[in-house]
Amino acid sequence: MDGLAITAGHEDRQGPLKNYCKGLLLPGERKSIEPMAARLNPSNVQATRQSLHHLVAKAPWSDQALLDHVRQQVLPAMQKHGPVVAWIVDDTGFPKKGQHSVGVTRQYCGQVGKQENCRIAVSLSVATWDSSLPIAYRLYLPKDWADDAARREKTEVPEEVEFQTKPEIVLDQIRAAVAAQVSRGVVLADAAYGINTEFRDALTQLELPYVVGVQGSMTVWEPGKQPLPAKPRGKTGRPPRLLQRTSDHQPISVKQLGMRLPSSAFQEITWREGTARKLRSRFAAVRVRPAHRDYEKAEPHAEEWLLIEWPRNEPEPTKYWMSTLPPNTQLKALIKMAKHRWIIERDYQELKQELGLGHLEGRNWRGFHHHATLCIAAYGFLVAERNRFSPSARAGHLGFVAPGPTPDFRPRGSPRSPRAA
Repeated sequence: MDGLAITAGHEDRQGPLKNYCKGLLLPGERKSIEPMAARLNPSNVQATRQSLHHLVAKAPWSDQALLDHVRQQVLPAMQKHGPVVAWIVDDTGFPKKGQHSVGVTRQYCGQVGKQENCRIAVSLSVATWDSSLPIAYRLYLPKDWADDAARREKTEVPEEVEFQTKPEIVLDQIRAAVAAQVSRGVVLADAAYGINTEFRDALTQLELPYVVGVQGSMTVWEPGKQPLPAKPRGKTGRPPRLLQRTSDHQPISVKQLGMRLPSSAFQEITWREGTARKLRSRFAAVRVRPAHRDYEKAEPHAEEWLLIEWPRNEPEPTKYWMSTLPPNTQLKALIKMAKHRWIIERDYQELKQELGLGHLEGRNWRGFHHHATLCIAAYGFLVAERNRFSPSARAGHLGFVAPGPTPDFRPRGSPRSPRAA
C-alpha cells in the first residue's frame, strides 16, 4: 500500500488512497463513497467522504502508473506457482440509468445478456493456469459520445481521447504491455474480437500467438485447399499478382466445414474439473487458411488451427476458435488454452460482487477510471495473498481452526447472564 500511495503522487493523496482501498476490502453491501466513508470513520463521515471523493473524482494521478505498480507487485507472486500462459482480452458491462454518466448508451450488455442502457469497459489481463490479474482497463466511448462536445466537456473526457472500436482499444493495451516487456502469453479473446481480421493480423505482427473465438459465418479454405494463383501474364501490361477464386473454387464457412466433418473427426475431451462435474465435450481441430479478402492479396493467409466444439446432444457445432499455436499442438492442449478464458469471468465476478467495481455513483471520465484502478489494486492484493498458499489451499483447504468464543462471552442484547454451574 505504501508503494501504491507513493505512485499516486502528492502526499495529500496517500492517506485517502489507503483508506479507499481499505474501504473496498471491508465487508459491506455498497462500495460507493458514502457507505465506505461511514464504515471507515463513523464519527466523521462527511470529512472522510470529501477526501475519498476528491481522490477519485478530481485528483490527477495516473491510472496506468498505478496499474503498472500493481502488476509489478502481484505478478511475481502469481508466477511462484507457474509462468504466465495467457493474455486475456475481455470487456464488461455496467447497466446504468439515465444519459449523463460518461459512455452510457443503449448497447449490448453481457451482464444482462441483451441490449440495455449501460457502459462498457475493455480490459487486458495476464494469467497463469491458477490466477489472473487485469493490467489495463479503459472505458469504451461510443461514437455518439466521442462526437458530442457538450457531453465530453461536462464529463471531462480528455481531449486526446477519440472514438476507437473495442479491438482498437485492446490493441493499444496489448502494444503497451509488449513495450513494458510483460511476460508474454497466448492471447485469448471471444468472437467479438476474434472475428476481426485486423485484430488477428496485428497480433501476428506483434509475434503473439492466439486462440480466439470466431463466428460460424467466418470463411476459410478447407484443409489442403487455398485460393488459385494469379492469372497468367498477358502480352502487355504488368503481370497479374492477385489471388483468384472461380465459381467452383470458393471458401466455405467454418460452420459448413464443421457440419461436413465425419463423426470420427470429433473426440470426447475433458478439459477441466468443474465444481460439480468434469467439463467435457466433443471437439475437432483441422488446419485451414482464413479466406477473408484474400482475392486482394498476392499471397494466401497462413494456415491456422480451426477448433470446433460440437456437444453430443446438439444438432450442430456451438463454438469455433482460430489459433496460431504451432502445428504440432495436441488437441487437448489446444482446448485447454481456448477454455482458459473462463478465468476472467471469476475476476469480474469478484471485482463486481466483492469489491464494488460497478458501485461508483460519479459521472465523469476520471472518476470511472480511478475507481476501477483502485478496485483492481485491492483485487491484486487478494490475488497476491492467495498465491502465498498452494493451489489446494486456495481452493479452501487451509485447515485453519477458527477459535471459538470464550466461556464467559455473551452476545450483546442477551436477555440474561448464564446460570452458574
